[in-house]
Amino acid sequence: MDPIIFVLIVLAIFVISLISKGLIVVRQAEVVIIERLGKYYKTLDSGLHLIVPIFDRPRPIHWRYTRSDYRGQVVVQQRTENRIDLRETVYDFPRQNVITSDNVTININALLYFQVTDPYKAVYEIGNLPEAIEKLTQTSLRNVIGELQLDKTLISRDTINAKLRDILDEATDKWGVKVNRVELQDILPPEEIKTAMEKEMRAERDKRAKILQGDGEREYQVRVAEGERQAKIARADGEAQSKLLVADAERKSIQMIQEAVVSTGTDAAQYQLALKYIDAFQSLVQQNDKVVMLPYESSALLGSVKSLEQIFKK
Repeated sequence: MDPIIFVLIVLAIFVISLISKGLIVVRQAEVVIIERLGKYYKTLDSGLHLIVPIFDRPRPIHWRYTRSDYRGQVVVQQRTENRIDLRETVYDFPRQNVITSDNVTININALLYFQVTDPYKAVYEIGNLPEAIEKLTQTSLRNVIGELQLDKTLISRDTINAKLRDILDEATDKWGVKVNRVELQDILPPEEIKTAMEKEMRAERDKRAKILQGDGEREYQVRVAEGERQAKIARADGEAQSKLLVADAERKSIQMIQEAVVSTGTDAAQYQLALKYIDAFQSLVQQNDKVVMLPYESSALLGSVKSLEQIFKK
């Protein structure tokens, strides 16, 4: 082969290799930091870009990945990447022991949702961004939990999340990172405290059940008493109406008798005496005695009865 042709072929291969190395395709939501001769040159956004090989090269950055193994445990992997992902990233941190203000050791694991907003700062302001975020999160979590007692910690998860987010967002701002939210997954107290808390919860539930049962029985008794009161009122109203009707009938009867007494000229006292004689006689007759003894004044009784006969004839 002609040496000139061989040289041209080698030169062409070299040029093609340089061009291929100089072509960089950046995917959507990613950026690449380019350094020229070891100094920051520019940031490549999504699309096709051409750099000068040998002089230009991407600046690597440490990145962290998490996955679950076959036992369900979180496995952390760190790799060096040439591309910076601008999407929201989730870090699942390993469990850590934290001491509350009342000296109770609890086990906590947290999730951190963050996003790189300034790739330049994420590369040049911190040496290892994932490790720095993890250490800062663990330290902040210990400080926040250390200010709270156990009972307050268990019921203030949202408050703790918000406070951690504010602390981490402010601290990571100089690294070009925006912390969107922090989530505490599990807060596990020691087993002996957990057992005591379960007993307390059962006792509280039993107490509430007894209170509800007592309230129900008391309400039932109140309703029964109210029903009885309404029934008594109704019966009393009925009896009152009945007495009013009887009294009205007696009044009309007495009025009619008085008019008859006046019209016949009968003495009213004699009339009243005759009525009493009749009532007394009825009482004597209703007894089982075969012989009924009449008083000596029975002739007066007969005269009074005769006067009654004259009144009713009228």
